[in-house]
Amino acid sequence: MKAKIVYASMTGNDEDMAEMLEEDLQDYGFEVDSSDVSFTDATDYLDADLCIMITYTYGEGKMTDETADFYAQLKELDLNGKYFAVMGSGDKTYGEHFCENVFDFEKAFKQCGATEIVPAVTIENAPDDDDIDQIDTAAEEMNDKLNA
Repeated sequence: MKAKIVYASMTGNDEDMAEMLEEDLQDYGFEVDSSDVSFTDATDYLDADLCIMITYTYGEGKMTDETADFYAQLKELDLNGKYFAVMGSGDKTYGEHFCENVFDFEKAFKQCGATEIVPAVTIENAPDDDDIDQIDTAAEEMNDKLNA
């Protein structure tokens, strides 16, 4: 089972999440490829069974240029028959915009025909122990559903 993790990270929080998830999935036997959104083309998802996006939300929901470009590419893909998961970080001081980009990507994957494998994982700022447990649990659920 091939998994492609694409992450966008300004402070390192989402890169940390990507590394944790990659390690978890590898422990379950997934073949995992991870890359920064700045150096990735959305068509890389076409070679994966499981497409994962980990992104942050900047301020009041604005995507950075590289994330917006990737998002636009993603929306052009046909991902029928693929599974997806989204995760990301945000700051709750932005209220209704907390992790907004995570949910933007969730909608885009659904529009592309992919099937959501686990609910979106959202964390505030850097992952703490509870957040790490959420990531571990999501990886376990992905394994249970795809490698059963």
